[in-house]
Amino acid sequence: MGSKGTAMDPSGFVVLADHVPAIVQEIRYYSTYNFLGERVDGYEEPCAIATIEAARALKSVSNELYVQGYRLKVFDAYRPVCAVKQFVIWGLEDTDIRMKPYFYPELEKQDLFIKGYIAGRSSHSRGSAVDVTLFDMKTGKEVDMGSPFDLFSKVSHPDCRDITDEQYENRMTLQKAMIRGGFEPIDCEWWHFKLKDEPYPDRYFEFPVSASYLKR
Repeated sequence: MGSKGTAMDPSGFVVLADHVPAIVQEIRYYSTYNFLGERVDGYEEPCAIATIEAARALKSVSNELYVQGYRLKVFDAYRPVCAVKQFVIWGLEDTDIRMKPYFYPELEKQDLFIKGYIAGRSSHSRGSAVDVTLFDMKTGKEVDMGSPFDLFSKVSHPDCRDITDEQYENRMTLQKAMIRGGFEPIDCEWWHFKLKDEPYPDRYFEFPVSASYLKR
């Protein structure tokens, strides 16, 4: 188990694509299409990184879903502490609401923290949490989950029934596979899962999201 506090040591981490070859990646916080509207601090490369334990568990999930005709699509995995700090600072800046229509149309910025959509300390920074969806190999598109990634709204709660039966079943297909693989869901985001037996439950990491950094 890791000691408490923050750390720069990436030795227990891997590039997800090296361990889960079938995954599709769209690292949103490396791009400008996210709720901030800009690349997030610490995202130096558009790659998903996770602990070795999370990567192994995700590989078994990926294999199960692949047989069903799906690939896992990853939006985010390990998230450095500096990125979370940027989220918090952004939350205090009342004037920057340029992405509100796309990601939080029903809420004020401060509500995102109050309602638990954004946390001051994130499980992503411990390295064993992932934001994922299903990619349908037959259609070549993401599966319809009833709401897009990072839409901060009640409709994004996994148990929301204000969506079609098919959209709900798609969420459950993902959730059941992730739970069988050792991950736990949360109640406000259908895309977020954390490894139940995470190796660093008390440690938050600060190294950048960078495949080249892991190889140093």
